Amino acid sequence: MLRFPGQGPGTPDDVVIGPLDLAARVDEALAVQAVAFGLGADEIAVRRQIVLRHLTSPGARALGATTPSGRLVGFVYGMPNDRSHWWSTVVEPYLRSQGHEAWLDDSFVITELHVHPHYQNHGIGRALITTITDGADEPRSILSAIDTDSPARGLYRSLGYEDLARQVMFPSAPKPYAVMGAPLPLRRR
Repeated sequence: MLRFPGQGPGTPDDVVIGPLDLAARVDEALAVQAVAFGLGADEIAVRRQIVLRHLTSPGARALGATTPSGRLVGFVYGMPNDRSHWWSTVVEPYLRSQGHEAWLDDSFVITELHVHPHYQNHGIGRALITTITDGADEPRSILSAIDTDSPARGLYRSLGYEDLARQVMFPSAPKPYAVMGAPLPLRRR
């Protein structure tokens, strides 16, 4: 377990990072994602089924960030990449065109990482992603993020993630994504 002291209004005295039974707390996690990512009820309903399906994949695991009262304010989950998974089939042509298709093998995928906006900029996202990848057997990690200059992409870059493919279009996603990869362990500041 990792503890992060609160810093400023709206943050708790302590946020604890630790294992999360994501299946049992999926609705709480998706509520965080909805606020952090601006998702509506229909999108959350679809994502709920996706998360529950992902959790049945071999090696899938999750971590949560909770307040002293037990409120979930952030989460991350991921799994060893499987080329037959939907995400891999979408990003594979983009990675291949850039000479990075091999990143789909022997990689741990960060499937989702979200921190409630009131708890952002306190190191919680960094702690979630570094802690989950520290437990990976794979030599590298991959993820996708909206292809804009955002705080999330800045965090990933600071950890050693580099762009492998940009302007990746997912079906039904209105904005393009970037696929990023980093060797493990992640770089620490």
